[in-house]
Parts: sequence; C-alpha cells; structure tokens
Amino acid sequence: MRPGGVRELLAVAVLLVAALTAGCDGSEPANGELTDPNTTASVGPSDSPRASSSSAVPASSPTLDPAHAVKTPGPRTGVLGYPDIVVTSSETIDARTIGAIERLQDVQDVMPIALAQVVVQNRALQVAAVDPATYRNYTLRDVAESQDIWDRVAAGELAIDKPLVKRLPVDDNGFVGLGSTADAPEVHIGAYAPQAPLVDAVVNDTWIADLGLKPDNALLIRTGGTAPATLRKSIEQVLAGTKASVQMTDSIARYGLDPDVVQTAVVVGTIADAVGVYRYSVLGGGKIAPDPAWAASHITTEPVPILGNVTCNKLIFPQLRAALEEVVARNLADKIHPDEYAGCYYPRFIAGSTKLSNHAFGLALDLNVPGNGRGTVGQMDRDVVAIFKSWGFTWGGDWGYTDPMHFEMNRLVAPG
Repeated sequence: MRPGGVRELLAVAVLLVAALTAGCDGSEPANGELTDPNTTASVGPSDSPRASSSSAVPASSPTLDPAHAVKTPGPRTGVLGYPDIVVTSSETIDARTIGAIERLQDVQDVMPIALAQVVVQNRALQVAAVDPATYRNYTLRDVAESQDIWDRVAAGELAIDKPLVKRLPVDDNGFVGLGSTADAPEVHIGAYAPQAPLVDAVVNDTWIADLGLKPDNALLIRTGGTAPATLRKSIEQVLAGTKASVQMTDSIARYGLDPDVVQTAVVVGTIADAVGVYRYSVLGGGKIAPDPAWAASHITTEPVPILGNVTCNKLIFPQLRAALEEVVARNLADKIHPDEYAGCYYPRFIAGSTKLSNHAFGLALDLNVPGNGRGTVGQMDRDVVAIFKSWGFTWGGDWGYTDPMHFEMNRLVAPG
C-alpha cells in the first residue's frame, strides 16, 4: 500500500491526450505523451522530504514504501546482452530444472524472474518482479547502464516502457494501481524504460506476494553466438510435463510474441480465480484459440434477463444475472437495448496489439454500443451503471480514456 502522505508530497504530472476510436477493444490513442521527452528516464522528485537515509536508497531516489525497498544494486557488473529465448510457465520452475537448462550446451546463462499479466482497465499488462542488480543485464544497453532506473526499482518503484503509460490510470502523483479493483496494489512510476522481451514493466521482487506472482515462473536465456532456435527442442525436453512456452525473442520482436508456440497467460489479481491458467494459440488476424479444455471448463452460454442467451465466463453469471434482475425490478429495462449488445466472450487480442482483454476471458460485456464510443462520456444510464457497480462490475466510463459501453467483473459477488 502507498505510504501515508505521499500524495501530498509528490507532484508528478501526467498528460493523457485522448483521440476517439470506435469499439471497446479498439486501438489506443497514439498521441498521449508524458512530460519527460526521453525514452529512458527517471521520473518523480529528487528532493522529496520522504527521502530515506537508509543505505538501500540514495537521496536521488526517495523510498516511497520502505517495505518494498531492497539494497541498491550499485554499478552494473557482469555480462550485458539481450535474451535470445524467453520461457514462461504458470508455475514456479524449480532450481533443478533451471540448473538442467543452464548445463545445456550453448546456453550461456539463465535469469529467473516472476512474470504475470495484470489486467488494468481491460488491458493485460505483463509485470515482472526481478532482482534489479542482475535483471538489468538483460535489457538494452542504455537501460542497463542507467543507474538511476535501477536505484528506483530497488526503492520499490515501477519501471515501465513509456508508450504504455498513456493507457494506464496514473494519478496526479504518479501512482498506478496494478489491477482493476479499488484495493489493487499501487506502485509509483519511477522510470520510463523499455524492458526485456514479453515484459512491459518491472518492480523488485519484494512485490511478488503483494501482486500474487509465482516466483521464478519465467526464464530469460542467452545463447551467445549460437542460433537460439537450435536450442528450442532441448529446452522443451528439459521442461517436458510443465506446459511451459519456449519463445524466440526474434519472433517476439517481429510479432509481439512467438506465434509458433502455445502461449501461457498467468493472470493475477481479483479475476485470477475466474481465469486460472489461460493457454492459447495464435490464429492470425488478431484471433486466438484458447485451449479447448479451458473453454469447456470456463465458458458457457446461459439466459439472462433483457439480453437473452449470452456466452461468458461461468463465474460471471450469478452477479450478471442479479444485476440485470435489479435493472428490471427498478423499471430500467428499457435503458438496456438487447439489439445493441456487442457480446462478452471474444477470444482475440485488443485491436492492433498482442494484448489480451477481459473479453478474452469472458469477463466483460459491451452494452448499448451506439452512442457509447471510446473517448466519450457516453449515453449509458447512470442508474444502470450504479446497479452494475454494486454487483461487482467496473464501468469503462470512469476510465481516463473512457469506454462507456464496457462493463467488466472486478470482484466476485455472491447473490444473497
């Protein structure tokens, strides 16, 4: 949780410039910019009264939350180089398995990290918890050599690829909630910096428990001068039985992920129980094919008031049905137009990206699409909005870049 008084002490200005785009999962505005013009830069004050005298954090990087501060990494040491292979798994990869991969011929080194998808305002953000002293060696040279970036991560702050920030609900003091609920852990953005492949943002590993991450469930692997594709089969054999994905970073650079392997999305936060382990294949054209076993156990079609038969995640139905029943009981049924309902379960990426949304998990629905386009205040009846909120849904009309047709489950509510 954020330390008391930090809001009053910090003043990190964030400018969000929105452009209208149609559709709930449409592409984001391209012109939002933060005030800092550099690609890799630290942000936030350097002379905050909360600056700690602890040796863990230098005066130039104030300790915003001492519980999440670790020893500063000091000057960079060790081999510097971008990873050639990324392994992702839904579970911790044990030390014995990691050691077996390290011993494979032509594997130069292996870096374990904790990696998961945190859904923030209908967009899955890949967040890694890392040891900043060692992880930095797997980023781009300018990022790795920037001492202030890693001092701030050590201090408990977030380092994030800058283009993503305009899509996040950053408050006036530079904090962002990593999740969809009001009690989602909040982290201060300390630096803008591109990260290792498949990683959007990093925190230090004291955040693992708070964010519900699996320790060491992902590996960054370097192969030196050896073509990484020649090691895929050997690594997959070591990982046999784990259902881990072994991805080539040259494919990630080209497509945003490796389309030749089954992807594993580990979702954390309030919706984690409703998603479980989400494995899917890429079909092209923005479409994906979730594991049939996952779809069979999580997705169903059921009748609900007003809308009729809808296809959603099984766990959403009790509170969705309760919300719509209350809408009917309060004589508001005419405020929801069944012929303008745009669906719930969509196994595809957000348009123009390789990011998943809550629609991919069947945990969001779009109502009254005409008149409720992205970036507008929308025409959704506010009493209907209040009812949905009371039944565990968040409304896209409250977001910084609004999406007033969109409702998504952000907590489980059991009807009495």
